[in-house]
Amino acid sequence: MTQKQRPQILVTGAAGALAQQVISQLRDHCDLVAVDFREQVYLGDDIPSYCVDFNKRVFEDLFRRYQFDGVIHLGRIMSSQLTRMRRYNANVLGTQKLLDLSHKYGIRRVVVLSTFHVYGAVAYNPALIDESAPLKSAGLSADLIDSVELENLANIYLWKYPELNITILRPCNIVGPGVRNSISTLLASERAPVLAGFSPMMQFIHIDDMADAIVLAYNKPVRGVFNVAPHDWVAYQHALKLCGCRRTQIPSVPPLVPKLILRTLNLRSFPSYLMAFFKYPVVIDGRAFAKEFGFTPKRPLREIFRFYRENKNPV
Repeated sequence: MTQKQRPQILVTGAAGALAQQVISQLRDHCDLVAVDFREQVYLGDDIPSYCVDFNKRVFEDLFRRYQFDGVIHLGRIMSSQLTRMRRYNANVLGTQKLLDLSHKYGIRRVVVLSTFHVYGAVAYNPALIDESAPLKSAGLSADLIDSVELENLANIYLWKYPELNITILRPCNIVGPGVRNSISTLLASERAPVLAGFSPMMQFIHIDDMADAIVLAYNKPVRGVFNVAPHDWVAYQHALKLCGCRRTQIPSVPPLVPKLILRTLNLRSFPSYLMAFFKYPVVIDGRAFAKEFGFTPKRPLREIFRFYRENKNPV
């Protein structure tokens, strides 16, 4: 009898710190192929790495060559990166191509990384947002349309092709060493802007815990959509204080004023289309994921904030 081969997994977004954490967890018992359309990264001689546009023919060649068992799609381009059109092509059209190829080549497991931003930040959000809540972001900001459309696409394939076993993860703010998203940049800075009169509750998950969550999700093929978040949260201004940031008050009315000030200060870490998230709380309920996958975050908020306090402008 032939020995069972190690599973062959495609991991997208390989240039990102989160994907590299996931790869380091899986590499001992899986054969991995890493792709990123922004840059090629070296992950060791045992992991083939490619810089590939998902919409080009060469991407399909990888599916033919490696005969993947599963896909972990972490290659969502954040709203702060690229132009709106290029981001749409990468996030929406690229994901559609990825899912089409997954169906065509008989993939049996797909994990897609989304974001809690899809819920949208509005004054009347419920105290805990569960997975059945409507995705309001597309109606609130054109810069978040591609995030919602990526999710909608994944949802269509989830129901249309149950054999793909698609799990969609909506994490809260991912932070920690190597993370370069907007919130991490703010926590790492000496001075951080706040909207006067606002300090919404926020949730943070350490990059190591998020990598654990993705690996747990991949290893248990349960279809569906899941929030990923710890059971605790903290007010934004208090989080800045605990991270040792000096707060810069920005007037919040009229709406045009903070946008003009932020543009003048050239604060890319505080983009205007995310401004509502610094006004209104978007606290997500992560209990369904915790129960289904047996997930408990290991890194508490004090450890996260200590890292930013001791590492200003970390990489």
